[in-house]
Amino acid sequence: MKPSKTSKQWMREHINDPFVQQAQKEGYRSRAAYKLLEINDKDHLLKPGMVVVDLGAVPGGWCQVAASVVGSAGKIIALDLLPLEPLRGVEFIQGDFRDESVLKKLEGSLQNKPVGLVISDMAPNFSGVGQVDQDRAMYLAELAMEFAFEHLKKEGSFLVKVFQGSGFEAYMKTMRGRFAKVVARKPKASRDRSSEVYLLGTGKLE
Repeated sequence: MKPSKTSKQWMREHINDPFVQQAQKEGYRSRAAYKLLEINDKDHLLKPGMVVVDLGAVPGGWCQVAASVVGSAGKIIALDLLPLEPLRGVEFIQGDFRDESVLKKLEGSLQNKPVGLVISDMAPNFSGVGQVDQDRAMYLAELAMEFAFEHLKKEGSFLVKVFQGSGFEAYMKTMRGRFAKVVARKPKASRDRSSEVYLLGTGKLE
């Protein structure tokens, strides 16, 4: 099949992206690593010895950033539909986060350890139908927040990718009822034209 004009444009933009080039030089698996690096520099989320759950982890850029901070005393459990190339210090579970059996496996891997941070960069497979894609994205974000609220220790933090649009304000309102502080972050590595934004909830409430 001949590549479409859109896919050619995306590939050209991707190759010339300074964050893609920087990631290749510095050994990060994706440009997304710089999103977490910037947010962590500002908000100091990651700490040595921390237990972190990474939802939607592939290709592993966020895991690399988290592992470099939490160290061998910490624990990172990553989950994704797609396979993840092994990473030192990261326990990976492949499966659908919406599947109850996969969720149970993830919970079992925690071994009742208190989770300090849940990070979610999950996004659906986009259909190109705006409202359908927005609804799917918000559903994943809602599932991630439910998981975080259930498993985070008191004062724990939750970082999630959402897309501005239908359901965004209601989602933020729910987060504000569950965390002492909620802020929106738009890191430099997040493309300007993208409606994605990262919501950070800190100080999980009881």
